[in-house]
Amino acid sequence: MNGLVLSVENLTVSFDGFKAIDELNFYVDANELHVVIGPNGAGKTTLLDMICGKTKPTSGTICFNGLHLEQMLEYQITRAGVGRKFQNPMVYEELTVEENLEISYPRKRDVLGSLFFRRDAALREAIDEIAGKIFLSDQLGRRAGLLSHGQKQWLEIGMLLMQDPALLMLDEPVAGMSAKERELTAELLREIARGRSVIVIEHDMEFVRSIAHKVTVLHQGRKLVEGPMSAVQQDPRVVEVYLGH
Repeated sequence: MNGLVLSVENLTVSFDGFKAIDELNFYVDANELHVVIGPNGAGKTTLLDMICGKTKPTSGTICFNGLHLEQMLEYQITRAGVGRKFQNPMVYEELTVEENLEISYPRKRDVLGSLFFRRDAALREAIDEIAGKIFLSDQLGRRAGLLSHGQKQWLEIGMLLMQDPALLMLDEPVAGMSAKERELTAELLREIARGRSVIVIEHDMEFVRSIAHKVTVLHQGRKLVEGPMSAVQQDPRVVEVYLGH
């Protein structure tokens, strides 16, 4: 690991008096693949919502590469290098795979950038590189709506990679995938984490074992256990509140 990228300290968010996240401390190192697990309602997705700016914390700090994300807007957080993938794939189904990747290129983010943008060698190289990583090199001309569910998941990850985020957050990336697709996705995430930090929320324990550098277990908005998966899965508290069910 190469130092701390994300530091979440004393983080709390309340909804009508209910603490979805309660005094949470959570840290992610550079090039770390950090998986968050826990029962439904544990606060996993809410944590990602606060890191990306979708939900503002009631109290606490979220520090990413020296920036206080809790004080920033969603688009500012994205531009600072935080990418977020939600549970269901969000791709432009009427566009081709290539067009989905192209539209995600950072140089097209504003009106002027779109008006004066020309596809150049750098963009072509980026599209080809990312398409190869996400197993869609042979699908570039295909309309995204015709892809399988797993391929759409990969495409959305590719769209985020086009923005070259320093921190990538994925919410249940293998939900609905076949066994082969889960295996390929594990390979993909291990490759991605060689150059950036990755936070994954996942329920598939076999998949978690195959990718995680570190696992954090949340329960009722608090950190229950944290460590390598080999230790976490044997902790009696984790078995009681999550794995045992």
